[in-house]
Amino acid sequence: MKPISCFPIQSLALGFLLFSQTVFCSDQTFKKITYEPISYSPTKVLVKRVDQTTVKLPEKPAIYAVIQTTQGDLILELYDQAAPKTVQNFIDLAQGEKNFTTEKGSERRPFYDGLKFHRVIENFMAQGGCPRGDGTGGPGFQFEDEINGKALGLDKLKIKDAPQYQAQLQRAVLSEFNIRSRQEFEEKRTEVEKAYQEAMELPVLEVLHRVGYRYNEVVPSKKATRGALAMANAGPNTNGSQFFINQVDTPHLDGLHTVFGFLITGYDVLDRIIEKGNLQTTIRKVLILDKRQ
Repeated sequence: MKPISCFPIQSLALGFLLFSQTVFCSDQTFKKITYEPISYSPTKVLVKRVDQTTVKLPEKPAIYAVIQTTQGDLILELYDQAAPKTVQNFIDLAQGEKNFTTEKGSERRPFYDGLKFHRVIENFMAQGGCPRGDGTGGPGFQFEDEINGKALGLDKLKIKDAPQYQAQLQRAVLSEFNIRSRQEFEEKRTEVEKAYQEAMELPVLEVLHRVGYRYNEVVPSKKATRGALAMANAGPNTNGSQFFINQVDTPHLDGLHTVFGFLITGYDVLDRIIEKGNLQTTIRKVLILDKRQ
């Protein structure tokens, strides 16, 4: 299994794409909008067991997760309205209320206890939730993204004004022409350059849709800002157990990862986790506190 990343999967190396400014006749391929929202029915998050803690929690009615680590406690609000299915998965894994699969077979216990933050990057994020400790592990199942692209403003942002999504734009264009090598690109250079220029006018939402991302228009999705808790993945609809917590804003991840919570207290702890490096911080336990009214 390939490592799960909090970056979008990168396709073919595209350094050879030198796009021309020449205006070509258009076949309209990249002037059409193909995006359509998927059907989505929100669910109510159930906390089957309310854990006990002496940690002071915010007064705001919400579901909170306390991730106890060897560097200190991280207190996070879970977004049960913005990503209910994702939150439910996290809670059930944390509390041992959901079966998962390992090399030993099917198990049912608190999944995150004893796992490490296996991938940390300064001025970026800390990633955990891999039972193998190398980014290739998960719970033995995958589930879909839970993102409203319009709530993130991706329908209003043109791809030409969002350089952080250039890799996805290039993928969309090359995929349209089924280009897999430099030779194939050179043979279709004129057509590809024309399509690229047309595609620059598309909204980010359309480009991400063309490379496989699917969005609903129901949940109030949150952006991947500093403190955001989000699912790590290996591309569209490949969520499992791995998550990351942002140390900084990461606008290049908006629409690519389901944000399902936010760090309330423990930014100093997050900084220490990242400073210590990969595999140096262990999750002792994840407590779930339901303070909804």
